[in-house]
Amino acid sequence: MPLSFRFGTVGAPKSRPKKPGGSVGAVMHIRTLGLGAFELGWVRSVRVSEKTCAVIKQTAEDNDVLLSVHAPYYFNLNAKKDEWPKSRKRIMDAAHYGHLAGATEIIFHPGSYFGMEPTDVLKVALPRLADMVEELQANGNPATLRPETMGKSAMLGSLEDTLIMSQEVPQVQPCIDFAHLHARPGDGTMNTYDEWARVLESYGKALGDEALRNLSAHLSGIEYTAKGEKEHLPLMESDFDLDALLRALHDFKCGGRILIESPILEDDALMVKGRWMEISGETE
Repeated sequence: MPLSFRFGTVGAPKSRPKKPGGSVGAVMHIRTLGLGAFELGWVRSVRVSEKTCAVIKQTAEDNDVLLSVHAPYYFNLNAKKDEWPKSRKRIMDAAHYGHLAGATEIIFHPGSYFGMEPTDVLKVALPRLADMVEELQANGNPATLRPETMGKSAMLGSLEDTLIMSQEVPQVQPCIDFAHLHARPGDGTMNTYDEWARVLESYGKALGDEALRNLSAHLSGIEYTAKGEKEHLPLMESDFDLDALLRALHDFKCGGRILIESPILEDDALMVKGRWMEISGETE
């Protein structure tokens, strides 16, 4: 019986051989490592040909690796009116080429509050998000748009923000970054079994049990200040209580993908996979 979660990395594993290089080599190496998911890190720009996308897709299918895309960082659902068209195009390009490459999920940073109240920002963000989804559907693109929970309180992307987006707009689900949720309060909270249980309970109530079985999650250790996220760390070099999180995920019957963003990508991915198997009792 397959594991409830697929484990993998955001970006190419550090140990990937030089040949074959690029995303194709990364996908092949993910399978060699015994992992089953990979996030294409198109975080600066989307510069890939349709021909390359077809090769990535075939390679992922041949190696049974699930793909997602991390869209460019420079995006903001709360962008000024004159800046919005360029911002919008970055996500739409990521979704178009990501779909051609076989990715079923497009992860993106939602943007900034710019000092505004979250409710007022969502009044701007939700229609824009709905408009993008309408275009995807018109083009026959089923990829799920996943706004990521963010690690700073000044950023659009609280758990509540992403749940509202997902409730209000079809084809949208959160990308739940556990490290960011831990760092966002800036005080070391959101790190216990009970706190994670409340998060997962809220998630399930908002989006249903099926959504809990199809989580898209990021994970790493993290350093933070009172203002939130500072930088990602290896899990074992941080105060993140991994076992508390994994026990909560198991008790809430969660599944999906957990993608590692720590500086030691595949090392932490394999470590987390091993801990999940120990805690859940699941075997491959």
